[in-house]
Order: sequence, then structure tokens, then C-alpha cells
Amino acid sequence: MADKNRHKKQVIERRRFRIRKRVNGSPARPRLVVHRSLRNIEAQIIDDSVGHSLVGLSTRAKELRGEFSNRTEQGRVLGKLLAARAAEKGIHQVVFDRAGSLYHGIIKAVAEGAREGGLNF
Repeated sequence: MADKNRHKKQVIERRRFRIRKRVNGSPARPRLVVHRSLRNIEAQIIDDSVGHSLVGLSTRAKELRGEFSNRTEQGRVLGKLLAARAAEKGIHQVVFDRAGSLYHGIIKAVAEGAREGGLNF
């Protein structure tokens, strides 16, 4: 069982590095990174030219601790709130980085929520 889990992590890491070679954030179009763990979802907008996080949000935030029917719905709300915070800072264009996860389920819900909130990517 340990080998299976280790192999799964290695596959995700390889995919993450392969994607990161091509996806870079700039001041004009920062990078929107979505990280999914077994318990939480985290999203950040990062300017890679200086290495600073411009906006960040997690499901551990007070706004997202409410009752949700499932994690996909929670991801969609997280995307909308992140887009609203980004708009306050004048960020409307981003590059989407799924951090090695497949574009499916929660990751897709966060992306769609961010698009509904006004981010373009």
C-alpha cells in the first residue's frame, strides 16, 4: 500500500513540475495556483517576478466555514471570493496553475467560480 501511495505522489509531482516549466506569472498576468489536500482547498494569486503572493484564500477562512453540501460547491464559492479579492487589488487577468492535479472536480469548480467572479484566463 505504501508503494502505491508513494507512486501516486511521484506522478503528481512529475506532472506539477512539467506544468510549472510552462506556466509563469508576471505583474500583468499573475499565476492563480490551486492546491487541494484531503481536507482543505487553497488558492493563491502569485507574481512570480518578485515571488510574492498577492491574494490568498483557503477553506479554513471564516467566510468558507459554513455548511456546504459538498466540497465542489465549497470550491466554487472559494473561486468567487478569490476573484472578488483580486478585483479589489486591480487583478483581472491571471494564468491558471492546477499544481499537478487534474482539471476535474474541485479544481474545475474553483476555476469556474473564479471565472464567474470576473477573472479572465
